[in-house]
Amino acid sequence: MPHSQTIQLVLITGMSGSGKSVALTALEDIGFYCVDNLPPELLEAFVALENSHQATKVAIAMDVRSAASLPGLPQRLALLQKHPNRRVNLTTVFLDATTDTLVRRFSETRRMHPLSLKTADDQNRALTDAIEHERELLAELRDKALVLDTSLIRPAQLRSQIKDLLGATQAPLTLVFESFAFKRGIPMDADFVFDVRMLPNPHYEPALKPMSGRDAPVAAYLAAQPEVVQMRDQVMAFLRHWMPHMLRDHRSYVTVAIGCTGGQHRSVYLVEQLALAFGKEWSTRVRHREIDGWPQRPPAEAPGASSL
Repeated sequence: MPHSQTIQLVLITGMSGSGKSVALTALEDIGFYCVDNLPPELLEAFVALENSHQATKVAIAMDVRSAASLPGLPQRLALLQKHPNRRVNLTTVFLDATTDTLVRRFSETRRMHPLSLKTADDQNRALTDAIEHERELLAELRDKALVLDTSLIRPAQLRSQIKDLLGATQAPLTLVFESFAFKRGIPMDADFVFDVRMLPNPHYEPALKPMSGRDAPVAAYLAAQPEVVQMRDQVMAFLRHWMPHMLRDHRSYVTVAIGCTGGQHRSVYLVEQLALAFGKEWSTRVRHREIDGWPQRPPAEAPGASSL
C-alpha cells in the first residue's frame, strides 16, 4: 500500500458540561473535519475512511455517552498510532472542571447528565455521584491527555486556547505559563504550581494598584525587588533542569501555573518573564486567567512565545 499523508487526529474528551462542543466548533473553524460522539468501536474504520479521502485534519469527540466501550479506548488509540499503513499524529485533549462548576452548569441548562439514568438497582443517581463516577471512568484517558481546566474561563477564551494550541504545527514540547489568583482556586490543568504570594505586592502602591504585571511601571517595581528576581531565577533553574526529562517522557505540553492573591500583578509579571526567557528555546504559550482581553500577540522580544 502506498504511503499516505499524515493525519492530524485530535481526540476531544473530558467531563460532561466542560465545553467539548465549544472545542469541536473551534477546531471546525480552523479546518478540522469534526465528528461528535463517535463510538470507540468505529475509530479505526473511521480513520481508514478519512485516510482514503486524503483528510489531514480530523477531530473526534468521545465521552461517557459510550461508557460501555471506554475501557478499551486507550488500547485502540495505541494500536492506531502503530498501524503500518497509516501515519497518525494523535493529540488527546481532556476538558475538565470542578464538580461545583459542573453541577452549576447542569442546573442552569436543566440538562440531564449522561450517567444520571437509572442504575442497576433502579435508583436515580444523584448529579454529584454521576460526576464522580464519570471521573473514575475517564481517569485513564485524563492521565494521557493535555488537560484544560474550563472552570473559570468563558467559551470565547476556550475557543482561543483550542485554536492556539492545535492550529499550528506541533512542537516536540510546549510550555504553557499561566497566571492565576489563589482566591479563585488553583487551575486543575497545572503540572507545576508556584505560590508567589510572599513577594512584595504592587497592590499596596496606589499608583500601581489599577495596573497589571504587563504594565511597565509594575514591571519596573517588581524587577527592583531582590525577592522577585530570586523567585524568577529559582523557577527558571527548576524548569531548565527538568525540561529534558519531561521531553524524554514524551510529554507534549507542560503547564506551569504562577499564583498570587489577585492574579493581576506578581503572577502576571513572572509569567511574562518566564515566557520571555523560555521562548528563545522552547515553544511557549502565555495565559492570564484573571485578566480579560488576553493579548493576541507574543511579546516582541520573545519570538517563540504566543498568547492564549
